[in-house]
Amino acid sequence: MDMRGMVRRAMKTAAAGVFHHTGLRKAMAAWRRHQSGGRRILIVSYHRVVNDFSGELQRSIPGLLISQETFRKHLEGLAEADYEFASLGDALDVMAGRRTARKDLCVVTFDDGYRDVYRYGYPVLKEMGVPAITYLPADLIGTQQRFNHDRLFHLLRLLQSQQKQVLFDVMPGPAAELVEAVLTGRKRLSAALDDFIGQYPTATLVETIQALEARLEPGTPLLPEQGDLMDWEEVRRMARDGFEFGAHTLGHVVLTHEPLEVVEREVRESKALIEREAGITVRDFAYCNGWYSDEVIGVLKRNGFRSAVTTEDMSNLIGGDPFTLKRKVLWENFSVGLTGYSRSLTVCQLDDCFGVLGLREPVPGRRPQHSKAVLGNPLVVGPVGEVSW
Repeated sequence: MDMRGMVRRAMKTAAAGVFHHTGLRKAMAAWRRHQSGGRRILIVSYHRVVNDFSGELQRSIPGLLISQETFRKHLEGLAEADYEFASLGDALDVMAGRRTARKDLCVVTFDDGYRDVYRYGYPVLKEMGVPAITYLPADLIGTQQRFNHDRLFHLLRLLQSQQKQVLFDVMPGPAAELVEAVLTGRKRLSAALDDFIGQYPTATLVETIQALEARLEPGTPLLPEQGDLMDWEEVRRMARDGFEFGAHTLGHVVLTHEPLEVVEREVRESKALIEREAGITVRDFAYCNGWYSDEVIGVLKRNGFRSAVTTEDMSNLIGGDPFTLKRKVLWENFSVGLTGYSRSLTVCQLDDCFGVLGLREPVPGRRPQHSKAVLGNPLVVGPVGEVSW
C-alpha cells in the first residue's frame, strides 16, 4: 500500500473508532432507518470464503476473497450492530409491507457458486444458524470449467511472470488494450479487468482469452487450479439444510451486453436447470456485474421471478422495487484497519456511516440494453467454460 492509501486507511479507522465509541454510529443507523421507511434491510454479498487468505491472494482476484475467520467476524459484527439475519423471502415480505420486523434485517448472499463457499462458508452458517442464498451460474455447476474473470486474471499473471515481448499489433484490439494496460503498469490488474469486463460482451472476453493463451510458452497451465465450482450434490445437500438458491444466468453473462434473445435464454434456462437438478423452486436472480435494464427486468418477471439483486451499495427502501435490490459487496479488506482487523470499522461500514456523511459514491447498476441480434451461441467456447465478472 502506498503512503496515501495508508493515510486514508488510518483516517478511516480513527473515524470509525470515534463513531463507534461515542454513539454516533447508532445515531447514523437511526437516520438510515428513518430514510429507509422505518426498518433497514441490509443485503450483503460475498463470492469466495477461503481457508488461507494470504496464500490465495497470490493467485486469485483479491476482491472476491474473504477468509473463514473474517467471514465469521462479519456475521458476529452484524449481530453486534443489532441486525437480525433473515431469509430473502422474509426480507421481501417486510419490504412489501406484508409483515413487520422486530429488528433491522440482514440477508446474506453469495454469487457464483464457488466450491470454497461450500467448504468454508456453509459450515460457519450452519453453526451460527444464519440463512443464506447462493446465486448459481447453472451451466457451470458440476463442471471443471472456470469463470472468465478467473481465467483472464490467471493468464495475465502468467504473462507478467514470463515477461514476454507481446506483439500488440497481431492481437485483437480489446485484448491488446487490456494487455498493454496491465503490462505497462498503467492499471492494476484487478482494476483493468474490472473495466474490461464492464465494457465488452462475452464473445470479446472469449476472444481475448484465446489470444492470451496463444502467446504463452508451450506447456504453460492455461487453467487456474483455484476457483472450482460446487457440484449438484453439494447444492442439494445445502438445500436440504434449508439454504436457498437463485439463478445467476447459465454462463455468468452480463445481460445488458447481450441481445434480448440471449437474455431470454439465459434467464429461462438457468431457472429450469437449477429447479431440475436441485429439486427446488427458483424465484430470485442476481445480475452479473450488478448491471440491469428495464428490458432485463421484464424478462425476469415474465419467467416467474420475484426479485433480483444488484451491487448498488445503497439503502433498500420499504416499498421499494424487488427487482433492483441493493447489496453491499464485502471482502477481506472491507474490515482491515491500519493494524489489521478492526471491529469498529466493520460495524461502521455495515451501518454505512461513511455513506451517511457522503464520503463514498455508489456505482449505479442501471445500464442501456444492447439490442443487436447475434448469430449462434456466444457461450459455446470449447472444453473450458467462460463467464464475465
